[in-house]
Amino acid sequence: MMNLEICVDSVESAIAAELGGAQRIELCSALSEGGLTPSLGMIRSVRSHVAFGIHVMIRPRGGDFLYSDEEWKIMCDDITAVGKAGANGVVLGLLTTAGDVDVERTRRLVEAARPMEVTFHRAIDMARDLDLALEQVVTAGATRILTSGGAQSAAMGSERIAGLVRAAAGRIGVMVCGNVRPKNLPHVVHATGAHEFHAALRTPVASPVTYRNPKLHLGDADNDEYTRHVVMARDVRHLREAMDAAERGAAGPQPR
Repeated sequence: MMNLEICVDSVESAIAAELGGAQRIELCSALSEGGLTPSLGMIRSVRSHVAFGIHVMIRPRGGDFLYSDEEWKIMCDDITAVGKAGANGVVLGLLTTAGDVDVERTRRLVEAARPMEVTFHRAIDMARDLDLALEQVVTAGATRILTSGGAQSAAMGSERIAGLVRAAAGRIGVMVCGNVRPKNLPHVVHATGAHEFHAALRTPVASPVTYRNPKLHLGDADNDEYTRHVVMARDVRHLREAMDAAERGAAGPQPR
């Protein structure tokens, strides 16, 4: 069966992902910045509410993926902490100034995370050479990569993703991301040959707060403090159903 991972930032969304038929979640905070490490309280609460896989983002700040020694030590400490909190995996990515994978420090984080799985996230899509980066992540010992093929969406990067799947040759998993939706999933499945998919199916929900201060923004000026985004079980279910249908189609007609 194809695996579906849903990106979430709340207990509510984690529960919806499980109800919708996902196999695991990527748990983050600050999704507006691409995802940062969530709090231990959040991890523990999610773990107490769901039974499926929880993979936790290990990213100490927004911005690029070139980390100082102090930031790298924070990542080490966070890996230990999230493992104790019940995580099944971690999600991370480190690059060098030249745009290569930071193999040595990634390897050490992978070793610190065991027996948890390790996903090398879309930092790989920011690498200067995607094919070389794949080999570097294999060398570092990660479980899988998360990629859109270096493109804005999985559909646009499907040809590159297919090449990565072939190059991986079973040595490492290739999980596809980038606006994966029921409408484009059959094409992406057929074009890439991948068996793992990642999506952020977030729906805007208006705040019930009635009084709003029009003179103040607590974040960026374009940030809306009175709208949050949540995952709906129905959206996960629709994507899961599309994956199952695509998988049946790829397998061909079954004998009677």
